[in-house]
Amino acid sequence: MSGALLDINQATLRNWIERNTPIVTSRGTTTVGELDAELVALRKENAELRRANEILKTASAFFAAAEVDRRLR
Repeated sequence: MSGALLDINQATLRNWIERNTPIVTSRGTTTVGELDAELVALRKENAELRRANEILKTASAFFAAAEVDRRLR
C-alpha cells in the first residue's frame, strides 16, 4: 500500500512505519515510539528528583543553621 492510495503524505507514512519497526536492544525488542515514551518518563522523573534534591539541600542547610544557633545559646 502506498501513501497515495490512502491519501496520506509518503513522509508521514514512512515515519509511522519507522516508529513501529522493532528495534533489538540488550533489554529485548522495542520500538522507537516506546523508546520515546520511556525517554519522556525518565526526563520527568529526573526533573522530580532534582526538585526533591534541592528541597533536601535547603532543609539540610536550615537545620544545620538551627543547630549552630542552638549551640551558640
